[in-house]
Amino acid sequence: MTTSTASRFEAALEALDVTVSRVESDAFQTHVEELVEPHAVGVALEETFEDPAPSLDGTSVEVDPTPATLQTATTGVTGASLGVADYGSVVLSVTDGASELVSLFVDRHVAVVRESDIVADMETAIDAVADEFGRAGGSAILATGPSATADMGALVKGAHGPREVHVSC
Repeated sequence: MTTSTASRFEAALEALDVTVSRVESDAFQTHVEELVEPHAVGVALEETFEDPAPSLDGTSVEVDPTPATLQTATTGVTGASLGVADYGSVVLSVTDGASELVSLFVDRHVAVVRESDIVADMETAIDAVADEFGRAGGSAILATGPSATADMGALVKGAHGPREVHVSC
């Protein structure tokens, strides 16, 4: 990935009204605390990233939430296996920790993607996840910005998912 790819990814996210920030690994836990609103739930980032994986240990994010705690959560934190620069999309792999629930049933979703996992375009992203799709039975979430619909007239955010999205690289 080139710096221009990361810059295009950031520009695409900003055009979608998604906040984006770059953070060094030693400041990750502090950064997460600044982004989450209580009650926050998440999926262990080790399920998405191989070593060294950023960790939610030491944060207020409840990892491996129960269905009851998920219902009361305001913020969900998940890893994203890829970022797609052309669209500002993130690929959310389905994990044993039910990352799809953590990313979709909250008002604020914080997606963590490694800068090295940002690809230029959708074709490259599809090629990159082809093997994963085979292992996961063809399941992943391709998320592009906050949930929005205009089915009933005016644009409504958060009708089918988070109202607010933040991407941390």
